[in-house]
Amino acid sequence: MKKIIAAFDGLKYSQSTRDHAIALARSAKMHITGVFLEDITYTSYKVYELITKDGVSDKKLKEFAKKDFDARNKAVTDFENACRKAGVAYNVHHDRKTALKELLHESIYADLLVIDSKETLTHYEESSPTRFIHELLIDVQCPVLLVPKKYRPVQKIALLYDGRPSSVHAVRMFSYLYPVAANIPVEVVSVKGMGKDMHLPDSKLVKEFIKYHYPKAVFKVLKGLPEIEIVKHLQEEKKNVLVVLGAYHRGTLSRWFKASMADELMIELKTPLFIAHSK
Repeated sequence: MKKIIAAFDGLKYSQSTRDHAIALARSAKMHITGVFLEDITYTSYKVYELITKDGVSDKKLKEFAKKDFDARNKAVTDFENACRKAGVAYNVHHDRKTALKELLHESIYADLLVIDSKETLTHYEESSPTRFIHELLIDVQCPVLLVPKKYRPVQKIALLYDGRPSSVHAVRMFSYLYPVAANIPVEVVSVKGMGKDMHLPDSKLVKEFIKYHYPKAVFKVLKGLPEIEIVKHLQEEKKNVLVVLGAYHRGTLSRWFKASMADELMIELKTPLFIAHSK
């Protein structure tokens, strides 16, 4: 049995993370560990809200602290109830130290991490990719499934391939972790520069590799700049597509499946992204 981490901010609970993790756990008979990031330095309130004409109000501090405590407990209860209802195995971790450090440590002992693509672990809204997600993806120790705000069942798989080992590794890890139903179409997407031929890098080898994992997969070769053509192609897709791409790691960035490519997909698309490193 494989282990999924579903990472949550209990003060801004992501039902989408819950639903994606449960759907995957049910289809692949995986165990979910709900990791609730309860960093003691992070609260729903700001310091100035505690200030009165007499200084910091102990009464207000206790009221706000109780409100946060109740919100986090409510999130845990919702997660547990949803797992029980779905009939999936689960457990809960309460990580109360530095959120990013704790989650990176948890990722060493997991097969997959599921997290909201807009997670911040701050008071503030941030544009994608948020600082928390950016720093997480650089050093995470297992594949990551970034999920959008709302859950929708996956209707198509897009495997991004550029001929580098990182993109092949991502496909390999995805095939190990994510069961794809026979009726779900799989498309391998590549981009060639203007003036280049339309042949895939290592065409014979990659087609053989893909055939053994996804016998009905089709190949799509686009012309132009990857960060433009990939986004455009996926935006035109009518089905709810899950995108698989390679390295996000410092020093091992693919030629074009680099941080900016993943960032562009997070900015422009509202679709799940499966990201795996090749270290």
